Amino acid sequence: MNNAQKRPRPLLLFYILFIYVLLQFGWWSYLMVELNNEIYHLKSDLNIKNAKNPEEASRTGNELEEKLHLRWAMTAGEGSVFLVLLVLGVMQTRNAFRKETALTRQQKNFLLSVTHELKSPIASVKLQLETIQKRELDKEKQKEILQNALTDTERLNKLVENILLATRIDNSAFTLHRVETNISELVDEIIKQARASIKQKVECDIEPGIILLADGTTFPSIILNLLENASKYSPPGSTIKVKLKKNRNTVSLSVANEGQGISEEDKQNIFQKFYRAGNEETRKTKGTGLGLYIVKYLVEQHNGTISVKNNSPSGSIFEVNFTPGLQ
Repeated sequence: MNNAQKRPRPLLLFYILFIYVLLQFGWWSYLMVELNNEIYHLKSDLNIKNAKNPEEASRTGNELEEKLHLRWAMTAGEGSVFLVLLVLGVMQTRNAFRKETALTRQQKNFLLSVTHELKSPIASVKLQLETIQKRELDKEKQKEILQNALTDTERLNKLVENILLATRIDNSAFTLHRVETNISELVDEIIKQARASIKQKVECDIEPGIILLADGTTFPSIILNLLENASKYSPPGSTIKVKLKKNRNTVSLSVANEGQGISEEDKQNIFQKFYRAGNEETRKTKGTGLGLYIVKYLVEQHNGTISVKNNSPSGSIFEVNFTPGLQ
């Protein structure tokens, strides 16, 4: 598909209108210059005929020429202002079109991913329950199938929680209740619960006894989404490293994976709502593009900052820095 086919039709019509306005502007400028020149020559001829002597004719001719130059300057000034405003308007409109197109594409990807993320666990749970219902299985096999169903249900629950949380953020209906929390214990407990659904090895380096003003309901979402993101983009059997340390003025939390890493272009966009690298129809990894958007918002609400950098020799490191003691 070429660029002309990719360009949105309204934007193409806008470019046609812009070219038409430019042509009209050029024609208007030409007519103004020609009209001024014509008036100048007519007045010059009339002045020569009515002048009493050569000196008067020369003086009046100089005055007419100065007026002509002044009109040229006025025409050029007005035309320049019009042209600058037109170009600025075109740039603003083009950027608005591009943002709207990007948002539409991201929303389409979101709908496609949500449809897949909803259908997949529901179909899996249905199949597992039907298996138990229709077949005579020993207790161990039933226990295994029920555990798989619970895992899929938990996956579905996380998806719904993320969607609801993102909606609350967008509607400004979100408040945190921060209290002194031992986040060393909290992070350790969250990782223990998440290990069952992660195919990678998780290594922890958690400094004990770190206290932070945190919201116990939403803070786990930071850890869970960072772990889920690291797991999605890491090969099975690789290592995810989680570190929690307290420095003099900050509490630092980092989650490192050994995946393919993130391009510099994607690093600028990964915290945007719905953003996911690639196209939803060809992308292999699961997700909705809400996880990192939620993480960034919650980190900022906890007086923190988040950044991403390259891991060595491969992968990415998401680093969060909190400032303790701030309300």
